[in-house]
Amino acid sequence: MRLVLAEDHALLRAGLIQLLEGNGFTILHAVDNAPALEQALLDPAAEAAVLDVRLPPTQTDEGLRAAIAVRAARPGFPVMVLSQYVEQLYARELLASGVGAVGYLLKDRVSDVAEFVDGVRRVAAGGTVLDPEVVATVMARQREEPLERLTPREQEVLGLMAEGRSNAAIAAHLHVTEKAVAKHINSIFTKLDLPIDEDDHRRVRAVLAWLRV
Repeated sequence: MRLVLAEDHALLRAGLIQLLEGNGFTILHAVDNAPALEQALLDPAAEAAVLDVRLPPTQTDEGLRAAIAVRAARPGFPVMVLSQYVEQLYARELLASGVGAVGYLLKDRVSDVAEFVDGVRRVAAGGTVLDPEVVATVMARQREEPLERLTPREQEVLGLMAEGRSNAAIAAHLHVTEKAVAKHINSIFTKLDLPIDEDDHRRVRAVLAWLRV
């Protein structure tokens, strides 16, 4: 898969290039600022992007805005966004379209090569990946403002869904069968008023409800 990479720190950019290319990705463009990123994302050969949230010239949310813009122009374009800190709002904005193939990870996750590469691959395959610290932040807040219609177990399942875990991975984590997980997920969809609809990604929409969009 051909990637666009945007990271303004030279050493981290070089490290990401080596890491991603060493795991089967091709870096089509590696840029260090927002204008260069905008041009790189216009390349029709680009198949996905790994972007820092904050880029020159303002070091605010240029990467996030570029991610939202490219996904508006190319719905479903896979984007993995990296951030130094937990910014729950960024995760919500990335997911707002209701389409998968998005990820939001803290830069610390890059040090765990297997976890990071797996996250990029899941996003490239159309999945949704949220950093466990974002999930933990939401869970802490939910103890004060729970999704009242969900049981504690269903909230736990939804939190694992938000991390981008498959039904099999959720089952392994909870030490239950995949059939039990599927039952919980169907109950979540029902309680969150998410009927079957081929045009919508119910897992993404459930996570959006969980994030209080």
